[in-house]
Amino acid sequence: MKTIKFTTLTSAVAATLLYSQAALADVSANIGVVSEYHFRGVAQTTDASASAGLDYTNEGFYLGTWAADVGDGLEVDFYGGYGFDITDGLSSSIGFTTYQYTGDFDSAYNEVNLGLSYGLFSLDYAIGTREDDFDLGIVESDYTFLSLSVAYEGFYGTFGTYGDESDGEYFEAGYGTQVGGFDVGVSVLVSGSDLNDDETIYFSIGKTFNL
Repeated sequence: MKTIKFTTLTSAVAATLLYSQAALADVSANIGVVSEYHFRGVAQTTDASASAGLDYTNEGFYLGTWAADVGDGLEVDFYGGYGFDITDGLSSSIGFTTYQYTGDFDSAYNEVNLGLSYGLFSLDYAIGTREDDFDLGIVESDYTFLSLSVAYEGFYGTFGTYGDESDGEYFEAGYGTQVGGFDVGVSVLVSGSDLNDDETIYFSIGKTFNL
């Protein structure tokens, strides 16, 4: 990203979907296209962006990778972690995500991801470090990200906010469903930060394949 990775998607979304333990090992692949690529309230590209990913789950453990076109090269993410049930209806997860880039689009980001989910609600918290590669060496800056989401029958809403050496917040709402075996969705985004202000509507289509 051209800004701090205030960066549904997929890597973050993938972790959210894996809070509950999987009964058996499963390998899946996904492909998708969005009319604009936004992550955690920040525009990565205002042009259409294609993406693809691969995920492995086994009794709560998950590993995956995901890549997307960001205009000037690719964003390539790697993530892994463990999701577990605390009590009936209450689940949690802990994981790690690294965001890497080809080309000169942005720097590298590394995050520890924590999640809590109950019923319609989920809470996500990330502690991250951004690495900027300058001529005099690598300079690191820290950030945190906190979001609260609610989802019901395809509709969802998310409020996210940033802290530490970053600042900003956003609200996103949308609806997703299946049409002809494809996942389609529309989202409305309103965001503001020290680096980005944005209001937009974007569309998505994708498909997941069990391997």
